[in-house]
Amino acid sequence: MSDSCTRLQRVFSKTTPLALAIHCTFAPLALLAPAMAVAVTQDRALNYRIAPGDLESALNQFATTSGIALSLDASVVHGKTSPGLNGNYSVERGLNALLDGSGMQAKRLGNHAFTLEVLPAVAASDTLTVVGDWLADAQENDVFEHAGARDVLRREDFVKTGASSVREALNRIPGVNAPENNGTGSHDMAMNFGIRGLNPRLASRSTVLMDGIPVPYAPYGQPQLSFAPASLGNMDAVDVVRGGGAVRYGPQSVGGVVNFVTRAIPKDFAIEAAMQGLLSPTSSQNHPKGSGNLLIGGTANNGLGAALLYSGTRGSDWREHSATKIDDVILKTRYAPNDVHTFSSLLQYYEGRAQMPGGLSRANYNADRFQSTRPYDEFWGRRKLASLGYQFQPDSQHKFNILTFYTNTLRSGYLDQGKNLTLSPREYWVRGVEPHYSQSFTLGETAHEVGVGYRYVSESSHELRYTSLASSGKLPTSNSPYDRDTQSGTQAHAWYIDDRIDVGNWTLTPGMRYERIQSYQNNFIKGKRQEIGYSAPLPAFNLLYHLNDAWNLYVNTEGSFGTVQYSQIGKAVGSGSVEPEKARTWELGTRFDNQVLQAEAGLFLINFSNQYDANQVTDSVTARGKTRHTGLETKLRYDLGDLSPSLENFSVTTSYAYVNAVIREQGGYHGNQVPFSPKHKGTMGMDYRTGSWTLNLNGEYQSAQFANNANTVEESADGRTGRIPGFMLWGARANYDFGPQYANLNLAIGVKNIFDHEYFTRAYDDNNKGIYVGQPRSVYLQGSLKF
Repeated sequence: MSDSCTRLQRVFSKTTPLALAIHCTFAPLALLAPAMAVAVTQDRALNYRIAPGDLESALNQFATTSGIALSLDASVVHGKTSPGLNGNYSVERGLNALLDGSGMQAKRLGNHAFTLEVLPAVAASDTLTVVGDWLADAQENDVFEHAGARDVLRREDFVKTGASSVREALNRIPGVNAPENNGTGSHDMAMNFGIRGLNPRLASRSTVLMDGIPVPYAPYGQPQLSFAPASLGNMDAVDVVRGGGAVRYGPQSVGGVVNFVTRAIPKDFAIEAAMQGLLSPTSSQNHPKGSGNLLIGGTANNGLGAALLYSGTRGSDWREHSATKIDDVILKTRYAPNDVHTFSSLLQYYEGRAQMPGGLSRANYNADRFQSTRPYDEFWGRRKLASLGYQFQPDSQHKFNILTFYTNTLRSGYLDQGKNLTLSPREYWVRGVEPHYSQSFTLGETAHEVGVGYRYVSESSHELRYTSLASSGKLPTSNSPYDRDTQSGTQAHAWYIDDRIDVGNWTLTPGMRYERIQSYQNNFIKGKRQEIGYSAPLPAFNLLYHLNDAWNLYVNTEGSFGTVQYSQIGKAVGSGSVEPEKARTWELGTRFDNQVLQAEAGLFLINFSNQYDANQVTDSVTARGKTRHTGLETKLRYDLGDLSPSLENFSVTTSYAYVNAVIREQGGYHGNQVPFSPKHKGTMGMDYRTGSWTLNLNGEYQSAQFANNANTVEESADGRTGRIPGFMLWGARANYDFGPQYANLNLAIGVKNIFDHEYFTRAYDDNNKGIYVGQPRSVYLQGSLKF
C-alpha cells in the first residue's frame, strides 16, 4: 500500500499531543499531566546472562530476573530458539534481543506486563488486508481503531473483581447501569442492564450477541432478557459497543451492542478448571454459592480444533428463597485445512432453575431486609443452540462469511399475581442466516474496504398461562384453567452496506442498514389475529482521525429503532397504536493508548422520538414519548511506575460517566429524569504485583435515581415508588500464583462490599414489585488450574 494510503502515517510526535490530550480531555487529572507527558517509560537496565537455546526457557529466565509478567500462549514459541542474552539491557530492549530471529516482538501491556506479537509482514505496495467483521476478535487494536465508544472486559478483569455474573462485569463499563437483579428478572439467568440512561429492565433496548449470534429468545418480537443464557464462566471477553455499530448490528442498537465472546479453542491441547465460592455471613443465605468452569480442547496439526466448555452454578444468594442451579455446556469446533477455507460450529445446551425472592414492602424490609414473602415464585428454562459458520478468503483482499444459527428456548415459572398463582410456559424458535462479503482495494489516494451483508431471521413462539386461586395454596399445572394462549411470529430482513475509507490519517465509514419486518399474533382466547409490518432505513456515518500511533479522535452519528414486541401488539396508548421506537445517536470522543497510559473520553447525545413503557402490573403500554440522553464518559488506566520507581508494580484504573436522561414529551412529566437512570456512576481499581502475589482494590459509586416517570420522592408503602439512594461500595482481593511447576495453580481470597454498606433498588412496573436489598459484605474464594 502506498504511503499516502496507509493508516500508520502520523503527522504529530507522541509527546505534544499527549500533553494536550491530558490537559483538554482529562482536566480533573491535570496534576498528573507533567509526568504523563513522557510517552516512553525509562526501564532500569539489568544484567542478564542467558545462554542460547530454547526460546521458551530463555523467556522464563528473563521474566524471573526482570520481575515482569509475561503473558503468552506457549504454542507461539514452541520449537523456536533464542540467541541468548549477555549484558545490561532495559526490559523491552532485552526482550526483543532474546526474540531476534523468531519473527516476534515484545508488546507492553502496562503494569510491567508484556506479551508477544508477530512482526508485521511487509505488504506489497498495491495490496490491503480485509478485516470483514467490525467486532473482529475484540483485541486491543480492534478497540483502538473503532470509531465510537467501545470497551472490552477480559477474563482477567472478571477474576480480579470476583465477578460471577454478567451483571457484575457490565457494571465496570462507563455508561452502563446494571442494578441488582429484580422483578421477574431477579435470578442469575436474567440480564438487567441499561446503557446511557435507558431503562435496565431486562436489557430490551440493546443488541445482545454471543459470538455474533443473537442471545434473546426472540430478537425481534421479545428482546427482553428474562432468560438469557450466557454464562460468564464460559466467556473470554465481554465486548460493549456503546456507539458506532448500528449498520452491522441491530435492530435494538440504540442501547449499544453487547457481544459475549466465548472461550477460544486452544492451539495446543489444554485442560483449564476454575472454581469460586461465595459466602454472605450477615445475610439469610441458605447455602454458600459456588460456580465452576472447565475447558478441555486443542488443535491438531491438520487444522481441526475443538473445545468443550462447561460452566455451572449452585447455591443461593443473600436472601431467603433464592436457590439457584445452572448448567451451561458448549462444544466449539474449528477446521481450517488451509488459509482459504475455515469451517466453525457451536453447540450449546443451557438449563437453569432459580427461586425468586420478590420485592418487599417498606414494613417487611424494615423487619428483615433479607426475607422473602413470595414462597411460590420460581423460574426455570432451557435453551438449545446450534450454529455453523464458513469463511472463504482466497487472498488478503477478499473475504466471504456466512453464519447460520438456530435456537429453541423454553422458559417457564410460577408467579404469585395476587388473586391467582400462574404457570407461564413459553416456547420460542429462531432461525437465522447472515452472509457477508468484504473486499479491499485502492482508488487513487484512498484505501477502501466495502462490506455488503444480509440477515434473515424467522421467529415463532407459543405462550400459555395457567392459573389457580392463590387462596387454594395449590400451584397450577398444565391441566389447570388458562387465560393466555397466543401464537406469534416474525419474518425479518436486514440489508446493510458500508465503506471504510482510509485517506492519510483519516478513516471515514459511511453506511446504511435497512430493516423490513412482518409480525403477527394469534390470540386463541379472543379468536383474533393481528398483523403489523414496517420498515426503517438506518443511515450511519463514522469518522476517525489518527493524531499519531497512540492518539485518535472520533465522531459518529447513527439511526436506530426498537421493534414492536409481541407483548405490545394490539395494545393502544394515549397517542394511538404502538409504533416502532426511533432514535438518533451522536458521539464525539478521543482515545489514547501508548501501553503505559490508556485513556478515553467521549460525549454523546441520544434523541428518542417515542419511548414506551410496558407495565406488567396493569398489562398495558404507556407512552413516555420523547426523551433526550446526554452525557460524558471517561476511562483511564495508568502504570504508576512511569511516574516514579517507588511506584513500581502499581497500576490504577478509573472510569466516570455523567448521564442526563430527561423526558422531553410535553405534559406532566416534562423535564423529569428517565426512571432508573443515575446521573453519576464511576469505578476505580488499583493493582499491585510483587513476585507471585497480586493485590487488587476496587470501588464502585452510583448516585440516586427514581423508579417512575413522575420522579416520586416519597416512598410508597409497597416499596415500588420513591427515590433510590446512591451508594459507594469497596472490594479487595489477594491472589497467589504458584507457577507452571504446580500446574499454574492460582488461589485467591476476596471481599465484596467491605464496609457492609446497605443499599437497595426497586421494581416498579413488575409483578414482583417492591424493594430489593443489595449484596451485603461477602467473602469469596477462587482457585484455578491449567494443564
